[in-house]
Amino acid sequence: MVRTPSAVPLPPASGAWREGDPPGRRRWHLREKPLPLEAGGELPGVRLAFETWGRLAPDRSNAVLVLHALTGDSHAAGPAGPGHPSPGWWDALIGAGLALDTDRWFVVAPNVLGGCQGSTGPSSHRPDGRRWGGDFPFLTQRDQVAVETGLADDLGIERWALVIGGSMGGMRALEWAVTYPERTDALLLLATTAAATAEQIAWANIQLHAVRADPHWRGGDYHDAAPGRGPHAGLGLARRLAHVTYRSEPELAARFGRTPQGAEDPWRGGRYQVESYLDHHAAKLVRRFDAGSYVTLVEAMNSHDVGRDRGGTRTALRRVTARTLVAGVGSDRLYPLSQQAELAAGIPAADRLRVIESHYGHDGFLIEAEQVAALVRELVG
Repeated sequence: MVRTPSAVPLPPASGAWREGDPPGRRRWHLREKPLPLEAGGELPGVRLAFETWGRLAPDRSNAVLVLHALTGDSHAAGPAGPGHPSPGWWDALIGAGLALDTDRWFVVAPNVLGGCQGSTGPSSHRPDGRRWGGDFPFLTQRDQVAVETGLADDLGIERWALVIGGSMGGMRALEWAVTYPERTDALLLLATTAAATAEQIAWANIQLHAVRADPHWRGGDYHDAAPGRGPHAGLGLARRLAHVTYRSEPELAARFGRTPQGAEDPWRGGRYQVESYLDHHAAKLVRRFDAGSYVTLVEAMNSHDVGRDRGGTRTALRRVTARTLVAGVGSDRLYPLSQQAELAAGIPAADRLRVIESHYGHDGFLIEAEQVAALVRELVG
């Protein structure tokens, strides 16, 4: 049986949040001066979208910084709704009575610089009114953290009680603790690394080529194209590849095996269930994300090296003074446990590596909420 396409509206050229869209729970931090960039030059007109939960204590001692992964955003908790196409990605962790108890903690989640859900990125307008598009500059994790320090200053937060992040968010959390040790009291690093490895860069390279090879990429200048005329095929292909690296072979085998999708016949143009699964995730992403942001953030992840210009990884990690827990996912094939073991061994205030037991692979740090909650409680009570 050959599948027939369903009558669904064409996706917009970009899934980015745009001016005039419902703001949802977003607030904005506006940087007054252009941001000097590590790679050279500067970025003017910078703003960060962010969300908060709970109330900041009078002495500002209860602030927690939550940093999202590649395709996340500021909506870490709460339902889907106007302005928020997906429910909170850590909804099981943030809220009254949960590990990040909003009756106790003031939780802050920014959308990363270069992202597409309200923060300055390729889909944003420049000060002269044109979109950045393909002219958006190269960013590093340090640039992104530099903007987040301005957000902290705006909120009156001199020191975070806890900085927590996984994957790309863990890279930024580590940069916070190395660059600003005096502003980071406790640190929880999940499924991340001290530096992007050759294999991680290689996987990313294929995804970047997929996006840029799409004829609708147009050098990154596609944002004002008609629905269906954005680089959806390339972004969808990048997402399919990435998603396979985020999960584990045992999970895919147990969940899908070789089973066809419904009545479809893979020998006659139909799909296996696992193919339908990847199609589903690709279709979701192109409606809520921006291809330019994907490229920008993947390149920033590739640049990640906490030891750069600091005398190497070991010297850099010794700068961390925060009470630290490092955890990895046992089945993670993208960020294997050896990378978290290096962090746990090199950070002075960290002890043994913690292992999140999961068959979900890298995504286990998002899915195994109870185990992550236990780590949060162990670190900050």
